[in-house]
Amino acid sequence: RYLAGLCLLLLPLRFCLAGEDLITSATTPGGDPVPYILNTASAAPKYVVILFPGGNGVVDPHWEGSKLAYRLQGNFLLRSRPFLVDEEFATVTTNSSQVKERIQAILDDLKGRFPTAQVYLMGTSKGTFDTLALAPYLSERIAGEIHTSSVAAIADLDPQQYRNRQLVVHHRSDTCRTTPYTAAQRSHDRYGTEFIAMEGGISVGDPCEAFAHHGYNGVEQETMAAIKAWIKRGGGG
Repeated sequence: RYLAGLCLLLLPLRFCLAGEDLITSATTPGGDPVPYILNTASAAPKYVVILFPGGNGVVDPHWEGSKLAYRLQGNFLLRSRPFLVDEEFATVTTNSSQVKERIQAILDDLKGRFPTAQVYLMGTSKGTFDTLALAPYLSERIAGEIHTSSVAAIADLDPQQYRNRQLVVHHRSDTCRTTPYTAAQRSHDRYGTEFIAMEGGISVGDPCEAFAHHGYNGVEQETMAAIKAWIKRGGGG
């Protein structure tokens, strides 16, 4: 099923999506379904970015009658998808997970749909526990990983261990205790990890929540533009 002109409830109009498709054809070898939300503006995107949200990481996309329903709609990655999707970029939104069979099911499904597309995995906040854990497995399976508002373990990310590309993105004013800016900076300083430091926007409420600097509130478009530029510098763009 395909929904056109769907706007996220309770969010500004600038976060309106061009369309969404709930994909249910991805399954693990054991037959477990791995549903995901596909946002695409063309039949043959050059890049597909798989999104792992923060929080509890559970998106749970499903149909409620004729309406697509899912959780974490205010999450930075979910609400910022419209700034990623264009004729070259598509996004896949799914539950965050460290299970290799689950991510492989999505990769296999995407290969059948977009055989020439470069695939990236992007996580935010607690979702970076999973992007970091999957990094060894995905080293030769996807084009790269993007870790945004990362947990403290990002300090030990050494991109030279992997054959694909690694990017760290962090807001300079992120004061969430579990995602220190200094840890992201350390990966860059110590290992030369490619790094984008964001500034500006506004911070509302809990510093660890999606509408604080932790979630790039007010600079979503600028953040996604910088990430897209980095992806395209890797080739094929």
